Amino acid sequence: MRAWLAPADDVLRQAPWIMSNLETRRALLRLAFCIVAFALLYGAMMGTFRGIAGQSQWMRQIVYSAVKVPILLSVAFAISLPNFFVLNSLFGLRRDFGQAIRALVAAQAGLTIILASLGPVTMLWYASSANYQHALLFNGLMFAVASFSAQWLVRGYYRPLIVRNRRHSLMLWTWMFVYALVAIQLAWIMRPFVGSPASEVQFLRADAWDNAYVYVIRLVWQAVF
Repeated sequence: MRAWLAPADDVLRQAPWIMSNLETRRALLRLAFCIVAFALLYGAMMGTFRGIAGQSQWMRQIVYSAVKVPILLSVAFAISLPNFFVLNSLFGLRRDFGQAIRALVAAQAGLTIILASLGPVTMLWYASSANYQHALLFNGLMFAVASFSAQWLVRGYYRPLIVRNRRHSLMLWTWMFVYALVAIQLAWIMRPFVGSPASEVQFLRADAWDNAYVYVIRLVWQAVF
């Protein structure tokens, strides 16, 4: 068990092998394992809402949610990457691009580890409230908490790059902004992740193509007022 958890512990402790040029392939494989494993775990816990609410087809929703969270994070990363490469090239930072990618993948792994640690809190919320809209907002909050926490990791991994060239700091903020925009809209397209008790379980909604930001604002407004 300890061997399986070792890569996750290394990510949180910012172990030197993650950024070592001598272990690039091995590092990326171990980080990819963390991303998939812990994203699957949180996705499964995210999809337990139907079961805790006593609705049918809860097992199918758990499987769908478990599969979709790692897909969401991986596709959002892939979509944001070309823009990041071009900007790094324009700012004269292409030489450090490989190290920058390892730092971002490590932060992505850290994000999923933190998410998985918040899974029991999400399930406790489900058990405390059967309101679907509140469940959506709470999961959004958990993703926000994990994302902000992962910023501390990525800053640690990025510190040698920033010391080498201050323009890396601007690139890091640009990455976080673009990635957040892409991930939010992609999550909307790939819904449902929680699964409304009033709807049949399905992998994707029929009306997937819509604006996520308009819905989120409306959802927060309804919850508050």
